[in-house]
Amino acid sequence: MKTLALKELTLSHFRSHKRVALTLDARPMVLFGPNGAGKTNIVEAISLLSPGRGLRRAGADDLTRRPEALGWKITAILQSLHQTHELETWAEVGSPRQLRIDGKTAPQVALGRVARILWLVPSMDRLWIEGAEGRRRFLDRATLSFEPTHAEAVLTYEKAMRERNRLLKDMVRDPHWYTAIEAQMADSATAIQRNRRHAIDELTAAQKVAQTAFPTAALALTSAEPIPDDLQTALADNRSRDMAAGRTLIGPHRADLDAVFADKGVPAKDCSTGEQKALLISLILANGRALANDFGAPPLLLLDEVAAHLDATRRAALYDEICALGAQAFMTGTGPELFTELGPRAQYAEVTETDGQSAVTQKDKP
Repeated sequence: MKTLALKELTLSHFRSHKRVALTLDARPMVLFGPNGAGKTNIVEAISLLSPGRGLRRAGADDLTRRPEALGWKITAILQSLHQTHELETWAEVGSPRQLRIDGKTAPQVALGRVARILWLVPSMDRLWIEGAEGRRRFLDRATLSFEPTHAEAVLTYEKAMRERNRLLKDMVRDPHWYTAIEAQMADSATAIQRNRRHAIDELTAAQKVAQTAFPTAALALTSAEPIPDDLQTALADNRSRDMAAGRTLIGPHRADLDAVFADKGVPAKDCSTGEQKALLISLILANGRALANDFGAPPLLLLDEVAAHLDATRRAALYDEICALGAQAFMTGTGPELFTELGPRAQYAEVTETDGQSAVTQKDKP
């Protein structure tokens, strides 16, 4: 199996970290330390080496260290298959995020061509019991890992939909204002639905072939209202109803990801907290296995507070699966005892905080 791994990571004035410089190998990395020390800030920085706004969906100005507010920068050396890339992303105060790959300015979507990054964060523990938006975002992250152009299709669709919604709110009735916008929405929607279904198929196949301690989730793409094959015609026919609502009522922006604990036949939303967490981990691992075949290397995994709601047996099983997959996983936890089962299979760093200053100390063992 080929390798996808960070070899070096440097943060400058990012969140609580004035400066962090890590030298890494391809093993999993454990970041341990007290709550509030800055562990999640490090995995958030790594998440910004993929397209989008990262695991906290923060704006560029929110990422800069206070009180200096000088802007921030992340630099990484990434081994991707048989190539090595230098990645730089940064933002000055009041300016949008910028990116260079190997010294050349690049759009964010280009990150999806050199790396694949998946994450699991505590806020996702409520994924199955909260609104459809979070599940849709989760599915789109998985979809993006298989098809980097998915982000472009989603952005194009959402931009066109915002324009259409403005027309609806302004009570514009002239069809000429809508035709081009609705055609663009329909074209993008076709790609979005195709990409999402492909991702679900990949996740389903990867779960079926795995021997794992984590439960299998039966997945389905659903929608508040059925999305017709001819969306452009449906949007035109639906203008009066949408105008009364002040927004577009049909389309992939109303899709949902349905999951059922397969062995029990119980919807994920009705499972216990531990089962819901196990289902999430199962999907992340399935995504990783599928990408190892699709991309040629397992993805980087960002697993924030991953040991929460897992007993010792499941923790050990998770670590065994990560190591068998060969993924460079960045895992956080409050104490090294949560990662005892990993032993020398991982690298370690202690994250501490004193007087508002975070510090990171790499260690040979926890």
